[in-house]
Amino acid sequence: MQTTEGKQLTADCCIVGGGPAGLMLGYLLARAGLSVVVIEKHPDFLRDFRGDTIHPSTLEIMRHLGLLDELLTLPHQRAEKLQAEVAGQEVTMADFSRLPVQCRFIAFMPQWDFLNFLARKAAAFTGFTLLQSTAFDDLLYEKDVVAGVKTLQGNESLTIRTSLVIGADGRHSQVRTKAGLRGKSFGAPRDVLWFRLDKVADDPEWGMGHKGPKQNFIVIDRGDYWQCGYTIQKGQWDELKLAGLDALKHSMAQVAPFSATRMAELDAWDKLKLLSIRIDRLDHWMKPGVLCIGDAAHAMSPIGGVGVNLAIQDAVAAANYLIPPLKKGHVTLRDLQKVQQRRQFPTVATQFLQIKMSSNKRKRTTPSKVPQMIGRFPFLRHLFGRLIGLGFRTERPRYMD
Repeated sequence: MQTTEGKQLTADCCIVGGGPAGLMLGYLLARAGLSVVVIEKHPDFLRDFRGDTIHPSTLEIMRHLGLLDELLTLPHQRAEKLQAEVAGQEVTMADFSRLPVQCRFIAFMPQWDFLNFLARKAAAFTGFTLLQSTAFDDLLYEKDVVAGVKTLQGNESLTIRTSLVIGADGRHSQVRTKAGLRGKSFGAPRDVLWFRLDKVADDPEWGMGHKGPKQNFIVIDRGDYWQCGYTIQKGQWDELKLAGLDALKHSMAQVAPFSATRMAELDAWDKLKLLSIRIDRLDHWMKPGVLCIGDAAHAMSPIGGVGVNLAIQDAVAAANYLIPPLKKGHVTLRDLQKVQQRRQFPTVATQFLQIKMSSNKRKRTTPSKVPQMIGRFPFLRHLFGRLIGLGFRTERPRYMD
């Protein structure tokens, strides 16, 4: 049982980070009867421009958990295909219609709605605790083994003692830094500028919910506004700011479905958010008493929108391997290694494809041969649909009672 002793909590597991991986794992552990504390530094989940693609692989997990029907009552758009505009022609790049799952589509859903849904479902279990406005400070050690975390709630400290700490705190993970875990960075030649445009009456209807990329511009239908992404060269941000906001809007208008005038509401630099793309991977996701999953273990490029779904798959694999030893009160290093061994191949394979697709070796002015290949070999759109929709390895929850 979870107990409170002054400014100290005791739980079977403490998860740092209330993102998709953290909340999914917290839900699964609590559902299995374990006590779990999830700490989240922010007071809520309302942050713009987070990954919002819920792929067929994740929807299938929600089906197995009996949560799918209720999840799909939340506002979302569906994409049965992913299309791109290349050289003035619209090309189907990925087709999900033949996937061996119930939901053969990507659901575009604001991430805060998905996270609130998971948190609400997890809260139905007595062993689940979500501590928001609670910042990770440091790892707690006993005899060189991680035995908990030190946190800050405003100016007050809170210690959480546990058998296992999970780092699910994203690509800038403090857990992996404090644990001294090291890895490799593979770089990325592009960054993304995200911003929003309110819808107006004469905007076109894009029923897919996702239109793009048209060269290097992406549009996502958010209901009453468009979420827009404009990719730039790595390190180009300062140069663009020197040239001025009007110059940037004119540049974007060359590849966007919006004119520079249509983007008039984009009148201040603070309305743009720079996403610095990085692709990296830890050599070892763990040390005694601590395990990293999701972006904390392997930061992904936004290509394909797969990051959220890989994180969810990590969480399910972690639950499958760790619930039995957590119930016994002793998690070994070997138990933690099994999680990485299970998830290593899909991580490496996905990052390999992302690196190849984002390579700068081909000049940006040279048309990609991929759409031409898909035109000649239509089966490729179904292959890409499987790779994007299901990934290289899917996970299914084992412990659901």
